[in-house]
Amino acid sequence: MSSPLHTDRHGAIHGATSGPRLPGLDGLRALAVILVVVFHLFPQWWFVGGFIGVDVFFVISGFLITTLLLRERDATGRISLVGFWRRRARRLLPALVLLLLVCSSAAWVVGGDVLVRLGAQIAGALTFSYNWIAIIIGEGYFGATSPELFRNLWSLGIEEQFYVLWPLALPLILLLPRTWARVAAAGALAAASAVWMGDIVSATGNVSRAYYGTDSHAFGILLGVALAFVLHRALAAPTLWMQRTTVRRGATILGAAAVIGLIGLSLLAPTDSVRTFPLTIAAASALTGIAIVAAVWPHAGLGPALDARPLRWIGERSYGLYLWHWPLLVLLVAAVQGTAPEAGVPVWVGLATLALTVVIAEASYRFLETPVRRLGFRGTWRAARARVGVDAGALWGTVVGGLATTALVFGTVAAATTGASVSSGEAVVAEGQAAVDAASASPTPSADTRPQPDEPAPAGALADGAVRPPAPSPTPISGGEVTAVGDSVMLAAAPSLYETLPGIRVDAAVSRSSWAGPGIVDQFAAAGQLGRYVVVALGTNGPISRDAYERIAATAGPDRTLVLVNAYAPRDWIPGVNSDITAFAAAHPGTVIADWASAIDPHVDYLAGDRIHPGTSGGQIYADTVLAAIRQSENQRAIDAYLIETRAYREATREEARIAQ
Repeated sequence: MSSPLHTDRHGAIHGATSGPRLPGLDGLRALAVILVVVFHLFPQWWFVGGFIGVDVFFVISGFLITTLLLRERDATGRISLVGFWRRRARRLLPALVLLLLVCSSAAWVVGGDVLVRLGAQIAGALTFSYNWIAIIIGEGYFGATSPELFRNLWSLGIEEQFYVLWPLALPLILLLPRTWARVAAAGALAAASAVWMGDIVSATGNVSRAYYGTDSHAFGILLGVALAFVLHRALAAPTLWMQRTTVRRGATILGAAAVIGLIGLSLLAPTDSVRTFPLTIAAASALTGIAIVAAVWPHAGLGPALDARPLRWIGERSYGLYLWHWPLLVLLVAAVQGTAPEAGVPVWVGLATLALTVVIAEASYRFLETPVRRLGFRGTWRAARARVGVDAGALWGTVVGGLATTALVFGTVAAATTGASVSSGEAVVAEGQAAVDAASASPTPSADTRPQPDEPAPAGALADGAVRPPAPSPTPISGGEVTAVGDSVMLAAAPSLYETLPGIRVDAAVSRSSWAGPGIVDQFAAAGQLGRYVVVALGTNGPISRDAYERIAATAGPDRTLVLVNAYAPRDWIPGVNSDITAFAAAHPGTVIADWASAIDPHVDYLAGDRIHPGTSGGQIYADTVLAAIRQSENQRAIDAYLIETRAYREATREEARIAQ
């Protein structure tokens, strides 16, 4: 029995040529999409490295597309480029266009940061260049915190670029006379791509460029191409040794181990280093290659096991499941809590997204994708017109469908043209930068001009000659005595800092880490501008360096107060940062903590949509928290002085009493 060749995660390709169905690949697609969906919808669960599912897709795509083209060439003596690209359009475009119309219109209703740069995203999706659009959108500091609606389409862009270019390049590769030479060529290109990814990450640290780039992330697809060259003849006419019992059992065991290895890799948390990019991804690609070989091995056991009915069902709909899960998640999280998924996904939101994804993917597969794939665009249109002529229900369905389509087109155009060019986080930071620039351009007040509380009367003799006991006397706080060094959170709060502490010096910048702190503090000290109070807030962008904080404390010296602002952000390193800050302050007398995390936690609605940068009200809480920490330090200084004076007073009183006796 034969069936159309299954090609990639986008389902079966019909037409041109057909051959024996390759077993197990739907099951591998099911595993891939499960890893990716769970990784996104339930980030607090086990599959913290589930993004490798995309690379499983890539290897399968390279293998099956190349196998299809080789079979077509064997059967007809040529490769029909037009026919191939027509089948690709039939398979990809219907579901993709529906996704863009529905989710863009929903984004228009939700509003907010979900509309940021949506027009560029739609253009990238329709031109299958989304991976390069994602690189442009994500280059800035705020790219990762904006709720990018169609971010998951970056992988579709890489695959479609492969679909366009590979049929043109394949005839050139086939000019090589030997299979081993073709395998070597594909393998060399795969190795070069992986090395290029590692070079980008190690040299620039730009993980987004390395991960989304077609040139640097093509090695999985090229590995699949090499496998297709190796297995093409063997699968067409299996030799006797391939069918031996021991060989088949060995293939099954090896393939099962590869599948288990993929699941194991998905449990490893990623890093922003070559350990993950490309090493973990390359390992996942290699394991997928082994699993493919074992799955399609003649009469081996892995393929039938992966063809279990539930896995087949998921694998056949993996394209729709992959398409819909991320945009639906972005929309639901934005509607519920006004943030991107990176700020946290409640479990119930993940479950709701999963249910919606399954329902929509099944409806799309049954009523849209399958008819177009089988009949083509014109054939599907003719069939729909024919039903309208004989079925009144079909007529009403057509009318409703037309109205719905019109509404969706309107909503998509509105969403693409009305969205802001910057996110709310970018906007508040830009306002802060403007305040810093304005303060830098104007003279710095030498003292706080606000009214100060009356000074307490000094200790001394009363009118009757008695001695007054000393009282605590905190020194009034002047903004001109405060120097603040921080990251983009402090930058967003800068307008409130200037208002609350006139004369304060603020040096804050986007994406600044603790390593930058010592140099900036040293510059202030060298210029004679380091105030009595040194405020440092450098924990948002990653773990802090104790060495850097020691250097800052050394520069501040014992005559200044060091104020450390802890961090608040939906990032996994924040608890460690705040713990380290607490420990550092405890080990350094005279250092105090401005507890921004506790102050803003009840008021997260005062933050921008990224749940990191404060707006106007949040900025005031930030400034008040810093001022409270400084006052706490000054009050403690006054109390310490009071205790010293009190002891001196008591000693003087006892001495007077002794003399009087």
